[in-house]
Amino acid sequence: MDQSPKPSPGPNHQPPPPPAELHQSDADEDDENVKQLRECSSIYLALQDCLVNSNRNWKSCQKEVQALKACNERRKK
Repeated sequence: MDQSPKPSPGPNHQPPPPPAELHQSDADEDDENVKQLRECSSIYLALQDCLVNSNRNWKSCQKEVQALKACNERRKK
């Protein structure tokens, strides 16, 4: 077995680019879904921001959840 150290990458070595989190078509589809919410879209986006900032903790985002629920109920009338 060869125990010699492996050569380190040269100074021009670059790591591979990180994978894209969303495919462009997924992002476009999400945009269309948000547009369908009309006047509730800003509340929905605020909820999404809250979930991202709280590491998906729904309990931390109940204010936004309740606001979105109320907005959707107003739309149905």
